[in-house]
Amino acid sequence: MTREAGLIRRGVLWLLLLGPFFFLSYGLANTYTAGRDDVGSLVFGWERHMPLWPWTIIPYWSIDLLYGLSFLLPLTRREMDRHALALLTAQLVSVSCFLLWPLRFTFERPELAGMFGWLFDVLMGFDKPYNQAPSLHIALLVIIWSMFARHTRKPLWRWAVHGWMALIGLSVLTTWQHHFIDLPSGALVGLLCLWLWPHQGALPLREAHLAREPKRWRLGLRYGIGALLCALLAFKLGGGWLCLLWPAVALLVVALNYVLLGAGGFQKAADGHLSNAATWLLAPYLIGAWINSRAWTWRHPQADEVCDGVYLGRIPGLGEAGDFAAVVDLCAELPCPWPATAPVEPVGAGLPANGPEETTYLSLPTLDLIPPSPALLLQAAEVIDRLRQQGPLLVCCALGYSRSASAVAAWLIHSGRCADIDAAEALIRRARPGVVLHPGHRHALLQLGVQP
Repeated sequence: MTREAGLIRRGVLWLLLLGPFFFLSYGLANTYTAGRDDVGSLVFGWERHMPLWPWTIIPYWSIDLLYGLSFLLPLTRREMDRHALALLTAQLVSVSCFLLWPLRFTFERPELAGMFGWLFDVLMGFDKPYNQAPSLHIALLVIIWSMFARHTRKPLWRWAVHGWMALIGLSVLTTWQHHFIDLPSGALVGLLCLWLWPHQGALPLREAHLAREPKRWRLGLRYGIGALLCALLAFKLGGGWLCLLWPAVALLVVALNYVLLGAGGFQKAADGHLSNAATWLLAPYLIGAWINSRAWTWRHPQADEVCDGVYLGRIPGLGEAGDFAAVVDLCAELPCPWPATAPVEPVGAGLPANGPEETTYLSLPTLDLIPPSPALLLQAAEVIDRLRQQGPLLVCCALGYSRSASAVAAWLIHSGRCADIDAAEALIRRARPGVVLHPGHRHALLQLGVQP
């Protein structure tokens, strides 16, 4: 992409806003907490064996330079603004936590001489040991790391970027600035900010609208209860059980997807991959969803041909899609590792946009256990009819039993291969007996305009 004009000035303006705000909010939170008498600490026993490496103050300080340099990398105003807003959001969330749940770093660092000692003295001139969990240093690192990794193409430089960023993350421990709990909590804040402000695509909150379907609310409530239980266990049991905060956050986001954000909350791109932020933020849920997909289909992992080269099956894993010329994917929550040459967003009535090569993969993400909308089913039917001409076509979702089955049924009816829903369902069931079309799927099919 060519770089938009005026981005340097825009980046400088953002830095003039964010820089003073950082020092003001961070310093005031530190000063206020230092005067409180209810500040505790959270330390694991093994942390007392953490070495102090004075030289790691250099990578620790380097994040300030990388913070400024990161504003030279965006290619568009949208990318620039979302990067800045992610940094600002991380600041607001972390400082709010410092005030609501203050913690103190408890190790006494010995006096250090030389250049490293001077750098520590400068740092301690404005940084007191009270702004701990979630580590703002780590939250900002996650956001800056994502920006540099996205714009570093050469493999050698990419390894250098990853290595240095990892060293910065380690340095918060080896400089005795943070206890361990500050790191994963800071990483979660950073990932949440990247999820809220993706560098491309729709913003989750901008697309938000309350669900109308009662089933979405019921499923959202179940995931919300799961998130609450994980959080309660984490705080009640403490210690290593605090790792349950990660699945708690993941389940809370999934709950929001069902009641508010829709399938877009999973941030599945046109190439079948979830955004890096969604992948890491939702990792506990995604692992469970993948295990569930394989557990339900392990006796019948293969796809089944329904009619005229159109196959119905589960979302393929690595190396499982080689027998197909194209894929139509209705799964929102799991990535599809399809080696497409030119994945594009659908346009118009749902046909792929024209390009130098035919599109071999199309993502039409829908929520699990929720019937696709009539508009999406019509879109799927038109795309299936086109892509099947390239060769064997796989229509898939997590299991290949409901969402994808309703899309194939829509194609059978829309193309005139079946006269009604009952005939389409019977044909699909003969090929794949485990298919389940609930009343919601049938209702959506009835609204296609091809059924009396």
